[in-house]
Amino acid sequence: MLEITPRQVAQVVLMGRELDRAEGELRGFFERLNEDALTSLVAIMWIGRESFEPEDLAEALETARAEQTTPSVDYLLGTPHLSDHLENGMDALGISLTDAEDDLMSGH
Repeated sequence: MLEITPRQVAQVVLMGRELDRAEGELRGFFERLNEDALTSLVAIMWIGRESFEPEDLAEALETARAEQTTPSVDYLLGTPHLSDHLENGMDALGISLTDAEDDLMSGH
């Protein structure tokens, strides 16, 4: 159902933690994703901040598509605690980012 891989979410989480120095890099990464992947990120983030329950993923995705008033890239970049919400959302969905984050941090 998600149109984004755990590795891609992990990349966003890691860059999001360094937003003061990595905002340009993160924006570039977002701009290379398709709209479905960005919609998935928004839905994961909403689940992570408990706007939606994990079992309501389909509704979160539908809402993210329907309510897209600002560009997804700007919306995500402007969200406080984005990395925390994405990690919490993936955990809630039963998808661990630990391995993907470890791989990225060790340069694999």
